[in-house]
Amino acid sequence: MATGFGDMSSLLKQAQEMQRRLQETQKLLDERVIEGTAGGGAVRVQVNGNMQLVGVKIEPAAVDPSDVGALEDMVAGAMRQALSQAKTLRDAEMGKVTGGMNLPGLGF
Repeated sequence: MATGFGDMSSLLKQAQEMQRRLQETQKLLDERVIEGTAGGGAVRVQVNGNMQLVGVKIEPAAVDPSDVGALEDMVAGAMRQALSQAKTLRDAEMGKVTGGMNLPGLGF
């Protein structure tokens, strides 16, 4: 029976190490900034690797009061681009920790 407890102890240590590595990876992703652009760079949206909005930059020339819809479309397009890139980065970094396993409850 001692062997069973030894295996459980090893499994617990592995789980704790994975949790530590996941926390480190989430911290690293918080620091990584990904930029999406639209309108030839007139609209830039920055998100971090955890897919949180960091900033929005809009060139004054992109602001046309008679065509607000175009600006809205550019912001949405830049956001989609940035989030897509952030998701790819996050999935790759988390995959390094989990060995490619999809673990429920990890938020990705």
